[in-house]
Amino acid sequence: MLSAFIFGLVASSALVIGAVAGAYWTPPRPLLAAALAFASGALITALAFDLFQESFNHGGAWLSSIGLLLGAAAFVVADEVLDCYIKGVGSGVSAFALLAAVTLDGIPENMALGVSLLETSGGGTLTLLVAIFLSNLPESLGGAVGMRQQGRSRRFAIGVWSVTAIILAVAVVLGNVALSSAGEGALAVLLSFAGGAVLASLADTLMPDAYREGGKWVAFATAAGFLLSFLIAEV
Repeated sequence: MLSAFIFGLVASSALVIGAVAGAYWTPPRPLLAAALAFASGALITALAFDLFQESFNHGGAWLSSIGLLLGAAAFVVADEVLDCYIKGVGSGVSAFALLAAVTLDGIPENMALGVSLLETSGGGTLTLLVAIFLSNLPESLGGAVGMRQQGRSRRFAIGVWSVTAIILAVAVVLGNVALSSAGEGALAVLLSFAGGAVLASLADTLMPDAYREGGKWVAFATAAGFLLSFLIAEV
C-alpha cells in the first residue's frame, strides 16, 4: 500500500507541477506541442503493452474488447457533453477538454497502475508510471494556460489541477487495495477500459492539439516518446 501511495504521488505530481508552471508562464507553442506529442508516444506504448495486452491476458478477446470500446465511448460522450457547455479558446489547447481527458482516462489508468504493483515489479509498472507522468505534465501545463486565457484566475487553475492530482493519486491506492482480490474478468475490463479512454483521448485531444500547435515536426517527438517508453519497458 505504501508503494502504491508513493507511485500515485509521483504520477500525479506532474499535474501540480504543470499547473503551477502554466499559471505563471505561457510556453512557446512548438514546445508545448512537442511535449504533448512526446507524451502521446509514451502513452501508445503503455496502451498497447501495459493496458490492453494485460487485459487480453487476463480476460481474453471478448472482455478486453468490450472494455476497450466502453472506455472509448465514455470519453467521447464526456467530451461531447463538455463541448455543449464549455467553449474552447478558439486556438490552442482546449483547457477543459484536457482536464476531461486526464480525469476520465486517468482514474482507470491510475487504478491499473496500482494493480500492476501487485503483479510485477519489472519494467511494465515503471513504463506505465513514466507514461502517466509524461502525459500529465504537458496536459496540465496546457490546461492551466488555457484556463488563464479563458479568464480564470491562477488560483483557480492550480486548485482544479491539484484536486485532480489528489483524486488520481487516490485511484492508484484504490486499485492496489480494492482490486487486489478482484477476479480476472473485472481486472481485464478495468485495464482495457483505461486503454480505450487513453486511445480516444489520443485521437480526439492530444495528437490533434500537438499537430495544430507544432505541425508535422511533432511526429518526431511522438516517435521519441514511444521509443523511450518502449526501452524503459524492455531494459
